[in-house]
Formats: sequence, C-alpha cells, structure tokens
Amino acid sequence: MKKLLVFVLALSLYCNTSAQNTVEAPKGFSNDIGQMISMLDNLKSRVERHVVSLDQKGTDFLLDENANSPGAIIYHLAATEAYYQVYTIEGRGFNKEEAKKWDTALNLGEKARQEFKDKPISYYIDLYDEVRQQTKVLLKTKDDAWFKEMNGNMSNHWAWFHVMEHQANHMGQLALITKRLK
Repeated sequence: MKKLLVFVLALSLYCNTSAQNTVEAPKGFSNDIGQMISMLDNLKSRVERHVVSLDQKGTDFLLDENANSPGAIIYHLAATEAYYQVYTIEGRGFNKEEAKKWDTALNLGEKARQEFKDKPISYYIDLYDEVRQQTKVLLKTKDDAWFKEMNGNMSNHWAWFHVMEHQANHMGQLALITKRLK
C-alpha cells in the first residue's frame, strides 16, 4: 500500500509539472514571437531559481581567478538581451550611452570581476527583469513576418533563438557554480 501511495504521489507530481511545461504564445503576441517569449520567460525563471537565494558571498563567488560571479553572469544575460533588442529592432549596435551601461557586462573578464561585486543578487535580477520587460514591449509591436526577416546574416528569429540558447548555456554554468557553494 505504501509503494502504491508513493507511486500515485510521484505520478501526480509528474503530471502537474509536465502540464506546466508548455510553449504557448502569451496574449498580444504573434504566434512565433509569442512562443519565443514563452521559452525565454521559462528559461529566465529557471536561471533565477539557481541564484535568487544567494547571499552576498554567493553573489560574488568566483570559482577561480578567471571565472565570473553569479551576479556578473546575470548582468551579462541582461546585457546580451539588451544588445539584441537594439540590433534586431533598430538594426544597430549600442550607442555610447548604452555601451557605457552594458559593455563591461557584455564582455565580462577582469574588468567585470572588479566592477560587479558588493551588490545583492536582487540588483542583477532587477536589471534582467527590466530588460525582459523592454523585450516584451518591443517584440509585441512586431509580427511573424518581421521575425523571419533577415537582419544582416541572420533572421530576427535566429537572433532571438541565440539569446535563448545563450541563457540556457549560462543556466548550466550557474548550476555548476551554485553547487560549488554548498
């Protein structure tokens, strides 16, 4: 009887979890763009689960002298997404003001290790949230025809796919780092 109860509970948890793992366009977005937004938001929530409870020591933790801290990595994700906003929507790179805000995070390295510390994880998550909200505002004004258009040597769809795969890559990195903290 106990084994049956455990099985039923496990099955129930699996069904509830898997039912939530769908890709559906939020209201107000074209189908393809909305599906990308759904996937980006899913990844963002999974990225944040790794870091949301970090204290200051964890936020600034470096695996070694060449590593990036969890805080810097979250800033990097926000910077990359901000770059693809201007690249795909406006067809340009960062202007001087934007570069001042984002270039260190975009490139990471020694300068980032020195600059991105002593701020709580909420600082970095708030930046990430602001960028994502702007992504949604901008992409809501576009349609699936625009998504398929070429922008230089890539389609806008591929550019946003790259943002998504970039976040997935760093999600794995954050999982490794946070496991080392325990």
